[in-house]
Amino acid sequence: MDDIETQNLELQLLLQAIYLKYGYDFRNYAKASIKRRILHRLTSDKLPNISAMQHRLLYDEAFFGRLLLDLSINVTEMFRDPNFYLAIRQHVIPQLRELPYLKIWHAGCSTGEEVYSMAIVLKEEGLYDRTQIYATDMNEVVLRQAREGIFAINHLKQYTANYQKAGGQESFSNYYSAHYDHVVMDKSLKKRVLFSDHNLATDGVFGEMNLIMCRNVLIYFDRDLQNRVFNLFKESLCDNGFLCLGSKESIRLSVHSNTFEDVVKEEKIYRKKISQNIL
Repeated sequence: MDDIETQNLELQLLLQAIYLKYGYDFRNYAKASIKRRILHRLTSDKLPNISAMQHRLLYDEAFFGRLLLDLSINVTEMFRDPNFYLAIRQHVIPQLRELPYLKIWHAGCSTGEEVYSMAIVLKEEGLYDRTQIYATDMNEVVLRQAREGIFAINHLKQYTANYQKAGGQESFSNYYSAHYDHVVMDKSLKKRVLFSDHNLATDGVFGEMNLIMCRNVLIYFDRDLQNRVFNLFKESLCDNGFLCLGSKESIRLSVHSNTFEDVVKEEKIYRKKISQNIL
């Protein structure tokens, strides 16, 4: 067995140890991505090998907390990929407007930027006060940041440009207050949002949703885990519910592909077929 094979074996044992000790299941994450993040922590903490890391995380929960942040996917921004939000406004909102009450699930919401983006869209489209938004992530640290709604002010120029390209109808500054090096999102944007813990790799159906948003998360999962999550979304959506993935991910290679029809093909916005509920 060469060094690479030995390291890959160590990686498997480490992921198994994390699952057995802490209940977080990374065993079906894309191997190249998870290995890159593990090796980053290995270098940062000057550990000699992955086996030494395994020993440390078993006896040091604070160390595991830092590793968990490394393994979580927390790359996000407000109105990321503005054309996606424009497509939501133009092709999804008109159909949601026909419903008396809406339930939306942001799965893997990270630090919450996209949750606040959707809240702004719903406010401007007159749907916010009859919507319940569930924003979930497996990592309590990023969930706490999401609940606080505090973001670095140096991102505001990009966020404002995104908002305008996404069809924003107001001045973006109406939605936050600036404080030195950070901004605080308007409290009204959290009024209809419930932030809670949920792990896509291990937890179950979240409820009967009208729309599920999950962007830039599934690309880090292997095919088996992707299929599990797509089944979770299928079971969590009501008839004609929308699944919104964004341009970088697709359900079309999944075993659940036929359950969904395209709404906006380029932005990977799908709608659950009614016939699938009958079968």
